[in-house]
Amino acid sequence: MNDKLYTVGKIVNTHGLLGELRIFPETDFAEERFAKGSQLVFVDPKQNTKFPVTIEVAREHKKMFIVKFKGFHHINDVEKYKGWLLKVEEQYMLELPDDEFYYHEIIGCQVVSDEGEEIGTISEILSPGANDVWVVDRPTGKQVLLPYIDDVILEVDVDKKLVKVHLMEGLLD
Repeated sequence: MNDKLYTVGKIVNTHGLLGELRIFPETDFAEERFAKGSQLVFVDPKQNTKFPVTIEVAREHKKMFIVKFKGFHHINDVEKYKGWLLKVEEQYMLELPDDEFYYHEIIGCQVVSDEGEEIGTISEILSPGANDVWVVDRPTGKQVLLPYIDDVILEVDVDKKLVKVHLMEGLLD
């Protein structure tokens, strides 16, 4: 098993008596990640216990996924995994177009303005609606919320972990 794992969901509860689990997806590619035959990894966030699993069947239900994994046939087999994370190995990550990024590539990037001012470090990505919002922690302790739109995000270099932005009026207030 590869050491580089990326979170794609969280096990929030069981579903029924036949070993199904309710998964809250934490990925933009939920249909691919939770497709029949997908290889994922169960990870206990408290003890870092992990082991591979394969999806037998899955369906979307109320913004969650109901998933049955191979080898689990009863509620007693899966109940202990509530609260665990579902991760994907790096080898199963999809290749993205040039203007799209995985969250883990953006979080931790340094942000500088188009005038050369250091703004801070991206700590979180929010998805409130029409576009994502990148949360930047400033050295002063305040946060800046940057909408992921062409007028604000000018350049993203994931290799250098650097994002160049144009600060529209009011963004630093």
